[in-house]
Amino acid sequence: QVQLAESGGGLAQAGGSLRLSCAASGRTFSNYVMGWFRQASGKEREFVAGISRSGITTSYADSVKGRFTISRDNAKNTGYLQMNSLKPEDTAVYYCAARMSLNMAVVSTTDSDYSYWGQGTQVTVSS
Repeated sequence: QVQLAESGGGLAQAGGSLRLSCAASGRTFSNYVMGWFRQASGKEREFVAGISRSGITTSYADSVKGRFTISRDNAKNTGYLQMNSLKPEDTAVYYCAARMSLNMAVVSTTDSDYSYWGQGTQVTVSS
């Protein structure tokens, strides 16, 4: 199985930027679809962004489209979420997730599709 560890969370002002990283270990990272999810206090976990094994295909929630960018470096076994133009409503615990796939171009947007999860990293955006 693959182990995931997020980093890069913290406090940002509205309009600012943060870059989250997701370091994978244990298995070949390029065999896994990767996704980012978030859960705000008192709310259900929601999809943020996903990227295919090859990085060719990406998907974003409407709420972050145009502001967030998902990417991956398979050589470094690391995925990223660049978050720009942050808003207070982006405040949440952010989780990276992975699922194995034979398809190089598929992206998953549903949390139940993912088998492996990181511990989460807190992102707080002040107004």
